[in-house]
Order: sequence, then C-alpha cells, then structure tokens
Amino acid sequence: MRQRRRLERLLTELSDDEWEHPSRCEDWTVHDVVTHLVGTNAFWAMSIRAGLAGEPTRFMAAFDPVATPAAMVADGQGDPPAETLAQLIASNDDLAGLVDGLVDDDWDKLGEAPPGHVPIHLVADHALWDAWVHERDIVLPLDRRPVVDSDEVLVSLRYCAALGRAMMVSVGSTEQGAIELVVQDPADRLVVEVDGDVVRVHDGESPAGTPVVEADAVALVEMLSLRDDDLSRPAGLAWLTAGLAEAFDQPQPR
Repeated sequence: MRQRRRLERLLTELSDDEWEHPSRCEDWTVHDVVTHLVGTNAFWAMSIRAGLAGEPTRFMAAFDPVATPAAMVADGQGDPPAETLAQLIASNDDLAGLVDGLVDDDWDKLGEAPPGHVPIHLVADHALWDAWVHERDIVLPLDRRPVVDSDEVLVSLRYCAALGRAMMVSVGSTEQGAIELVVQDPADRLVVEVDGDVVRVHDGESPAGTPVVEADAVALVEMLSLRDDDLSRPAGLAWLTAGLAEAFDQPQPR
C-alpha cells in the first residue's frame, strides 16, 4: 500500500500532457497504465475476498494476458485523468481496507494469481511486484527519478524470480533445475529451485553445479519482468523468464 499511495501522489502532480505521455508499455500512455492498475486492483480484491470465503476464483482459466488487459484499457480510454485517478484511489482504498483486516491465518488461505491458486500472501506479493513495475513504466519515460525502497525491491525480486518457472509448471512443464541469484543495492542472495512440480525460493545451499547470476537488484527485477531492452542480461536468466515471455507473446530472451 505504501507503493500505491506513492503513485497516487505522483499522479496528482502530472499535467494532462504527462497523462497522455507514452509509457514503457507498448502502445499505452501513462493514462492507459493507470486504467490498467484500476482493473488489477479490482481483481486482487476479488481474489482475496473469494479466498477468504474458501471459494478461490478461477478467473485466470479464461484470461488472455495479452488481449484481456488491452480490451479493458480500451474501454476506459476517453475518461478524464481526474476520473481515472479517483477510480485508482478508490480501488486502493478498497484493497487497503481488505488487507488491513487480514489476520495471520488468512494469509495462508488460497487466492488466485496468474500462476494459479496460491496463498493470499503470494497474491499480495504479485500485486506489489506488478504495480512496482508499472510505476516505473510511468515514471521513467517522464524522466522522473523512481523511488527505490529496499523492502519493495526484495519482495518483488523474490516473487518474480519464481514467477516464470511457476507459470511453466502450471502448464505442465516437468523441467527441473535451479539458479542462484546474488544481488546488490539492496543486497540479497536467493536460490530458485524447481523440485518436481514445486517452485521454491530459499536461502539455503544450491545444488551442485547451480549457475550463479550476480547483478544489481533493481536491474535484475527489470530483467525478470521483461523490461530490459537496454540492459545486458546475464547468461542463464532465460530459464527464469521463459514462462513470462511465453504468456505475453514476447520473443524468448537470450
């Protein structure tokens, strides 16, 4: 919610011309990205509520990650920036009230996110990672300095490091393997390991022969989120990003 409130404050400062400035998302303006975030907030709230009721949604079974968001954004085009911002703030308020009401046991109940049915704490992690990346999709093309908060970066990193392989497992991949990530600014070390049909992110020892990738933490999240056109990608990351690239019809990374 800290990240979402920060984005709200930024958007209140933008001129109408800045709202219509191109974002990093192909064919989307800043306004389009915000419209998208209104829709994703609604989904996260729906997913959490259904999970708390013991009836997790199955929305993703019929979800096209390329066509569906584009259609939803097209429906909102033409709305005034002030109206879209009000919708974003209202959706943030709804999500905040819902998350604030969770008790310890609630976080382990199953909700829905793009990889499938996962604990609500991972639904929240996906929601943070997704909005964190989209904030940068807005801020960087406007030549503004993005805020880098260590907590947000590391939660996003640990989630998106597992996401691509989790999406591959969800469609039947049986490929096994592991990769160790060592990052700086902020510093962290984690191992992503596929064991059977489980994708684990842990701090333990790597299996013998595991490749190691060393990188700046923010740059690595950008790479794992397929936002790295101008970055030199370390060898081995294609194994982690293949699932995301396939879902979004993007070329397989090198």
